[in-house]
Amino acid sequence: MQLPSSATVATVVLSLTLLLCATGAHNITHILAKHPQFSTFNHYLTTTHLAVEINRRQTITVCVVDDAGMSKLLSKHLSNYVVKNVLSFHVLLDYFSAKKLHQITNGTALAATIFQATGSATGSSGFVNITDLKGGKVGFSPADYEGPPPAKFVKSIKEIPYNISVIQISMILPSADAEAPSPGPIQMNLTTLMSAHGCKVFAETLLSSPAENTFEDNVEGGLTIFCPGDDAMKKFLPKFQNLSAEGKQSLLEYHGVPIYQSISNLKSNNGGMNTLATDGSKKYALVIQNEGEDVTVKTTIVTAKITGTLIDQLPLAIFSLDKVLLPKELFKAAPTPTPAPAPAPAPEADSESPKHSPASPADSPADGPSDDDADSGAVKYSTGTSLVGFLSVWLAFKLLM
Repeated sequence: MQLPSSATVATVVLSLTLLLCATGAHNITHILAKHPQFSTFNHYLTTTHLAVEINRRQTITVCVVDDAGMSKLLSKHLSNYVVKNVLSFHVLLDYFSAKKLHQITNGTALAATIFQATGSATGSSGFVNITDLKGGKVGFSPADYEGPPPAKFVKSIKEIPYNISVIQISMILPSADAEAPSPGPIQMNLTTLMSAHGCKVFAETLLSSPAENTFEDNVEGGLTIFCPGDDAMKKFLPKFQNLSAEGKQSLLEYHGVPIYQSISNLKSNNGGMNTLATDGSKKYALVIQNEGEDVTVKTTIVTAKITGTLIDQLPLAIFSLDKVLLPKELFKAAPTPTPAPAPAPAPEADSESPKHSPASPADSPADGPSDDDADSGAVKYSTGTSLVGFLSVWLAFKLLM
């Protein structure tokens, strides 16, 4: 038996490694940015925050239309909320490559959309019917549409196998449900909404402050509010009363973020955020951190947990907290207790025979992993990497046998 060359083994192992290490991360706005003819579609994916929803999902197909097709939609002067519904009707919750579109079983397939997943669609109006037509063409139509498919497949824009497929279709799919007028949360009274859902003390405090106008002025452009529950706010009121007028306003504004952040976005993204109180050198920043289904809002002084959702609808999201957020600009962290001095080391029995001892921090390499890194799992090996290593070694062994 002739053994395969080392080059052959190396090639196979490398191919296997690349295949298994491939990640499914994608960014729809980056994909479309390379195609200026879809700039309007891409713009509204961003302004409606639908891009965030697309980027966190896998096994999807985005049906885009060019600027001419979008101009017909925009000529209807629909609200931003309705435009989001229409575009979400063009995001299929399944992967359809160009090849798969032309090989549909029995010539037709029914695909659910993000619009269907929102619960706003009635009946089957959130589904899209895909039909393999004669002459190599593929048609798209709403599931409840009567007549020949109004939109046709044009071309594939980008395919990341079994993760995301971006395809161009000839026109916006008609949908009475998606285009139905939808009252936005902008018409709602913020303090009334908070008062009715366990944040009455915070709402009443906001009403007596100039901060209320700051909140109201930011709703239309996108706003996320973290409102402490009544119990937490009542306990905090004595400290709040001791703040200056400017400090009171800053603390209230510290509980607002000038961008719409859905709960799904908060669960999938960790990191720092500016707040309504952020102003030049006054950072007033906070950090979002999540573990599983739990989402926390952290400052350098306190960690609060999101306990409920009052509203989560573009452009407004309001979440209740179990604690009041305390910015370092207004409060000082509790001093760290000074550790007791370590006992003096016992004298060596034989000074001529020095014994080996663990390296001190000063002896350790500056770039070596710290104990904290080891305990917290800062250095980790993913399951995929371990699998690649095992399979690569096994395959190389089999080829050399």
